[in-house]
Amino acid sequence: MKWKPFAVLTLAAMALLLVSEGGCSGGSGTAARPSDPGAPVTVARAETKNVPVEIHAIGQAQPYSTVSVKPQVTAQLMAIHFREGQDVNKGDLLFTLDKQPFQSALAQAQATLAKDKAQALNSAAQQQRYLKLLAAGIASKEQTDQMEAQADADRALVNADTAAVETARLQLQYCTITAPISGRTGALQVYPGNLVKANDVPVLVVINQVTPIYVDFSVPEANLASVTKYLAAGRLPVQGYTPDDVAHPETGTLTFFDNTVDAATGTLKLRATFPNTDRRIWPGQFLNCVVRLSEEKNAVVVPSAAVQTGQKGQFVFVVKSDMTADMRPVTAGAQHGNETSIEKGVAPGETVVTDGQVRLTPGAKVEVVHRATGS
Repeated sequence: MKWKPFAVLTLAAMALLLVSEGGCSGGSGTAARPSDPGAPVTVARAETKNVPVEIHAIGQAQPYSTVSVKPQVTAQLMAIHFREGQDVNKGDLLFTLDKQPFQSALAQAQATLAKDKAQALNSAAQQQRYLKLLAAGIASKEQTDQMEAQADADRALVNADTAAVETARLQLQYCTITAPISGRTGALQVYPGNLVKANDVPVLVVINQVTPIYVDFSVPEANLASVTKYLAAGRLPVQGYTPDDVAHPETGTLTFFDNTVDAATGTLKLRATFPNTDRRIWPGQFLNCVVRLSEEKNAVVVPSAAVQTGQKGQFVFVVKSDMTADMRPVTAGAQHGNETSIEKGVAPGETVVTDGQVRLTPGAKVEVVHRATGS
């Protein structure tokens, strides 16, 4: 078998190349690789701000005042003078009941009063006549006493008749039912033609006063000292965020806190009063409530996403100058919006990781892929 010159030269070149690569690698047989990149993270800078100290809770709206309108006499419902869901003012006519039986009763009571008044006048005259006869020695003391007793009884009967007339007149007035408060009417429970009974169910209608309106909510008993302290210093503002418009809260004032802590839940009931002039809050509606107690000056704040919770408590990852992650235990303070104040653990100007913490360990290399605006 004969080798061609070209093939011999090719084999010699390949052998020379292998020897050359082995010498350059120092005999290791592997090429050097570039260093691994750090874990990608999003960061922000810790800043100094004035942070409000607040209490957050979920509240439920309650009417400022509510009245269940019931008839005070038993009669037939004749007419309704408002529409369901209508706003009414105090004193507005709501219902009319059948007046005829009560008009008749009033007339009868007045007639009885007139008859007994006439009898009382006669008894009084007889009494005076017998007193004169007694003085003249004509009438006996026993007869005079009898006439005095009759006159007194007739006067008492007149007083009773007068009270009966007033009662009959009052019963007649009850046939006209007016609004006891200003507010919004609910659904009708009884319709014209029905016989309604005095102080019975169903009620005729419920009226709720919604301007102003109450919002009740509960906070942990740990907040009792703070609420008592700041409320003694002045009025505490409360903001209520409705589900349909979280960007425009209603502003009210804390007006009440309960005199006892609920032993079952360990919470304290608070109540705020809102003007509710636009009627954005409705009885029974749930709101996110924020009670502003005070303001913390020059607090160190970081995005809330930077604060993590581990087995040993809360911590943040701080990016050091050599682009490694330092795991710092922190004491978190009040939260406002998307920011949390840090009472201990982070200094102003330090860079904290806000996203990508799951890929980090203490001392790990990091690569900043995004930095929050202004950080």
